[in-house]
Amino acid sequence: MTYPIDYRYTEDHEWIHVEGSRARIGITDHAQSELGDIVFVEVPQIGTEVAAGETLGAVESVKAVGDVLAPLDGKVVEVNSILEAAPETINDAPYTDGWIVVLELADPAQVDRLLDAAGYERLLSGS
Repeated sequence: MTYPIDYRYTEDHEWIHVEGSRARIGITDHAQSELGDIVFVEVPQIGTEVAAGETLGAVESVKAVGDVLAPLDGKVVEVNSILEAAPETINDAPYTDGWIVVLELADPAQVDRLLDAAGYERLLSGS
């Protein structure tokens, strides 16, 4: 799998696509593959403020339940309502239609702490 080079990644397998002062967040193709068929996605309320590392939501599959952690500080300004009726969208299109939330960033400089695509691929390969 090739990971989008204009995205950032966490060691917890979330992806972040920065769009001005906002960041669209989802789970990586690797994460959805490990989880298997996704059957439920829990998203936060719009307006929820989160700090990096706090639970932002959860993804439930036929195999497991995994927390989605906030990669950055910010306030939830959008949630992907499509996931309520079609959680499998994450399996089908993790980097496009399968996004989970959009955060208004408290500190856009935090993005620099995240992995780029090459760094994420190194993490997955164990090198």
